[in-house]
Amino acid sequence: MIDYQGTKIPTCYATCSIGHRESHTLPLKLKAIADAGFNAIELSMPDILAYGTLLNGQEPDPKDYDTLAEIGKETKARAAEHQLRILMLQPFSNFEGWPRDSSERKDAFERAEGWMRIMDAVGTDMLQVGSSDAPGISSSLDDLANDLAELADLYAIKGYRIAYENWCWATHAPGWKDVWRIVEKADRPNLGLCLDTFQSGGGEWADPTTPSGLVDGLSRDELKARWLHSLEELSKTVPPEKIYLLQISDGYKMVPPIEAKTNEGGLRPRGQWSHDYRPLPYDGGYLPVQDFLKAVLGTGFRGWLSVEVFDSNAPEKYPDMLEFSKMAMLSLEKLLQS
Repeated sequence: MIDYQGTKIPTCYATCSIGHRESHTLPLKLKAIADAGFNAIELSMPDILAYGTLLNGQEPDPKDYDTLAEIGKETKARAAEHQLRILMLQPFSNFEGWPRDSSERKDAFERAEGWMRIMDAVGTDMLQVGSSDAPGISSSLDDLANDLAELADLYAIKGYRIAYENWCWATHAPGWKDVWRIVEKADRPNLGLCLDTFQSGGGEWADPTTPSGLVDGLSRDELKARWLHSLEELSKTVPPEKIYLLQISDGYKMVPPIEAKTNEGGLRPRGQWSHDYRPLPYDGGYLPVQDFLKAVLGTGFRGWLSVEVFDSNAPEKYPDMLEFSKMAMLSLEKLLQS
């Protein structure tokens, strides 16, 4: 934990954000995270699959929930060896907005039930749901909210929570205000927000497709004023108990800019940016990370700060996982002291 104005802020590290070699197994990731002083992890599904390959000699089927639950039990034991809490399972994607009788909606709820079994096994009570980037989903916030409410009701049976995160390339809910409106409409006690410095700074203030790296069509003063107004609104309107965690990362300015089109995999430009160009704060990025953290703390939030970075340059800069995790902790301490 980090001391901040007389309170202790708990710290977390996403397992998908450390390790870059096949030899960097999940048990070694957990050791590096714990040795740097973190209190918890976000457990990523790709790490469960990779650990299953290590344990069983072959990668498990992502929908073989019997096997995934057994891997989850082993993961829970390894985390306990390092006194690490498993804060959340992530990332659950493309859930909301499908037509009522569609095969996609049926699959989304089947996955939700399967992931709940994994949560049982690993001992976490929270699932991260990213705002859907699927084409063809409903644009109605009522429809999106109804789906999240139904999911929250399903998870409430076991006392589980849903942390809904805006992904800045999402189809209809790319901003914090969008996911907050959906959470408000859904109106469930176990449905809250996963906020993220990259997703908001990278969506409202920055743009990886422009030469300036900033949102186009506004003067610098107009952009700054709009950004500060958004932050002020966040501080005044979102109750701190509805923020389940704040994820921390920065973003590199893209030189040359990313092309303003989807890639071969159908991923939009901000999604491409997110997947490979999100360093630690104070490590070469340019997003207003401190601004967003200040706004979230301005709500009264004193909960989990979680490092979730995707830095394609990290293998060269930090070949050692412990060095990287220690740098991550230092970046959180510096942010809170600034």
